[in-house]
Amino acid sequence: MMEKKKILEEGLLELYLTGELSEEQASMVEEALDQDTALREQFDALEADFERMGMEQAIAPPPAVKARIKDSVQPNLIRKTNWTPLSIAAGFALIFGLSSFWLYEKWQNAESNLETLQTQTDRLQRQVNNLESEFRLTSNRLESINNPDVIPLVLYGNQKAPNGKAVAYVNHKNHLVLVNPKGLPVLPNDKTYQMWSDVDGEMISMGTLPTDTELVSLKYIENAESLNITIEPAGGSDHPNVEQLVSFVTL
Repeated sequence: MMEKKKILEEGLLELYLTGELSEEQASMVEEALDQDTALREQFDALEADFERMGMEQAIAPPPAVKARIKDSVQPNLIRKTNWTPLSIAAGFALIFGLSSFWLYEKWQNAESNLETLQTQTDRLQRQVNNLESEFRLTSNRLESINNPDVIPLVLYGNQKAPNGKAVAYVNHKNHLVLVNPKGLPVLPNDKTYQMWSDVDGEMISMGTLPTDTELVSLKYIENAESLNITIEPAGGSDHPNVEQLVSFVTL
């Protein structure tokens, strides 16, 4: 006996209903319908749907046509016409149209599912690429921190930043400065931390310190005597606000 799964997946019920199966295939489908109640119910429902759709799409003839046909019939002549071949042909035409519509809907759904899957795949690929980029960046920074030429410097907060702390990693050989500002208190959106190098009494900006980042790469300044952190307007300043100095460390 033909398996139910094969019948459903290959659309054999629809082909059987439209008479498009070979005798052998039709016989196997009939045998499955006789032995599988659920499959028979599904076939009956499909057949009923086709009939209902055929009735819904039926078009009534105009009254004038109906009158002409009636007038052409002799009152004393009873003619019996065999409409069976025409009915079968019309039924097959209707079923073929419905089957084509069903297959078109299936194709449209498959196209839509393919587009959705492609969109999801592209989004996942972008996420993977971002993760790989972040991983490489973090690995490079950790490698820079663990370099034996790196000098770690802790900048403790003063009364303006109680319990605040930042750690600077300075590599004079490679001219590299990385700072972990996560220990500093969070500022309002219109303020930011900024680090400065003191060179012969002149404060030179090294860059701003966003507190939502683990490691911030700053500009290395030659011959710096100390590192200083101030609170500045968002975006940073050209000159430090020394009254808002929150931490410093001597090199």
